[in-house]
Amino acid sequence: MGGMKDTFEEPAMPTPGFEGFEKRLEVEFFPAAARSLRSLSRDQIDSFLNVAECTIVSQLSNGHFDSYVLSESSLFIYPHRIVIKTCGTTRLLKALPKLLAVAASIGLARVVRCKYTRGSFLFPEVQPFPHHSFDEEVRTLDEHFGSLHSSKHVVMGDDRQKWHVYVASESKSDRAGEAVSKSSNTIYTLEVCMTELDKSVARSFFKSASIVTGEDMTRASGINSILPRSQICDFAFDPCGYSMNGLENGAHSTIHITPEDGFSYASFECMGYDPAKTGLNALIDRVLRCFKPGFFSVCVHAAPPVSTDSVTLPLKSTGSTWDKAISAPVAYACSGSHKEELPGGSAVVYHTFQLAKRFECGPTQVIALADDEEEVAADSLNTQDEAGANAYKTDKLRRPTETKVAMLQPVKARRG
Repeated sequence: MGGMKDTFEEPAMPTPGFEGFEKRLEVEFFPAAARSLRSLSRDQIDSFLNVAECTIVSQLSNGHFDSYVLSESSLFIYPHRIVIKTCGTTRLLKALPKLLAVAASIGLARVVRCKYTRGSFLFPEVQPFPHHSFDEEVRTLDEHFGSLHSSKHVVMGDDRQKWHVYVASESKSDRAGEAVSKSSNTIYTLEVCMTELDKSVARSFFKSASIVTGEDMTRASGINSILPRSQICDFAFDPCGYSMNGLENGAHSTIHITPEDGFSYASFECMGYDPAKTGLNALIDRVLRCFKPGFFSVCVHAAPPVSTDSVTLPLKSTGSTWDKAISAPVAYACSGSHKEELPGGSAVVYHTFQLAKRFECGPTQVIALADDEEEVAADSLNTQDEAGANAYKTDKLRRPTETKVAMLQPVKARRG
């Protein structure tokens, strides 16, 4: 397998443009008494980042976790969870042995869940080992997590953009799609990937006489209005490009921008927000207002608390907009919608949207995350999301009140 290839370094290949699509790895460890990943030293963190071929450029922490802006994307360290997101030609999965060894050195050797996701690379031919293909990535992940009780890898989407997902879990449940009865501990992750950014928007991420710092780019683009209560750690690259991490209590967000024409790309992620306080439709609209992409995808993942002795129940709706099907913003049409049930009681939905004027066939119905949802709220603004909603109410991207889409249909029927 990959071991033989890993004995030498591949020469760097010329890249026609910067690869914006990130590789994202999330590893969760069994909580050990008085053990926390936040106790890792900077040298220990650098040891696995160096293998992945990225470095820390900025840092911000709060009482819940530590965040790091990297030369290629972001790192978040919680007490028992680590999230690494890297773009370009980084070797993220090559860093796994070192990452796991560092965690084990402080008493966190037992992995209870791993999730790896990425979109389709813009320049797949220049990706290094072990990222030549998804099959190669799965083999690498299985080397480290294949001994967990259950694992699954799926490819969602269509020929234009695919979403690759690998999940391994220690959960004793054999039934994919089971979940602990919803509680405030259920973790939602939203990933939005956008291409063909509006050129006037992209200009905000080039340094100029008036735009010099990451803070300048944050304000010029309106990024600070997406999650207005979050603390922002931003960074501007030379001569262009932007990254930020947002911290809001125990929840994080992150944005990464490649603004060059021809391969422009922007990503938005948030994890850990309370679905009862942050409306999903309104949040996505605020993201789109900042970047105005020609094409974008949305992935929503829900994972129950990890516990090997939990009583599991079918995934049911909390009544929040995160469990319901999202409605397409004005000017966009849904071109694909898929749902997969994953090990450990988690589930994921993946949707793609493009500007309606480029749409050549009938729009696709949007699948909901929870199985018991039958209707989507077309204009769902939560009162506790008021700071961002005020701007949303007057924005051109506001969803019309008549916009409604059908709920969950059998996946096989949708692929027919």
